[in-house]
Amino acid sequence: MKKYLKEIELSGLLFVIIGVVCSLVWGYGFGMWPCALGLVLWLITFLYKAFRWKEYERENRQNIMILLIAIFILTIKMLFR
Repeated sequence: MKKYLKEIELSGLLFVIIGVVCSLVWGYGFGMWPCALGLVLWLITFLYKAFRWKEYERENRQNIMILLIAIFILTIKMLFR
């Protein structure tokens, strides 16, 4: 699994970007599925690295910061809808 982590993470990111673009063009219903698949792929790599904290400490800190920023942005967006 370790040698495929980068490919899984990049494909997850690609699916999220495709989902966001599709949701902007065709609506939320169509873009939700690729975005959800991308988030699941990213979650797999996130959990794998989390259980091996010492080996991936730097990447884990980056992922946690990205996750906190995303939660903050989504919360602000929900409050000012």
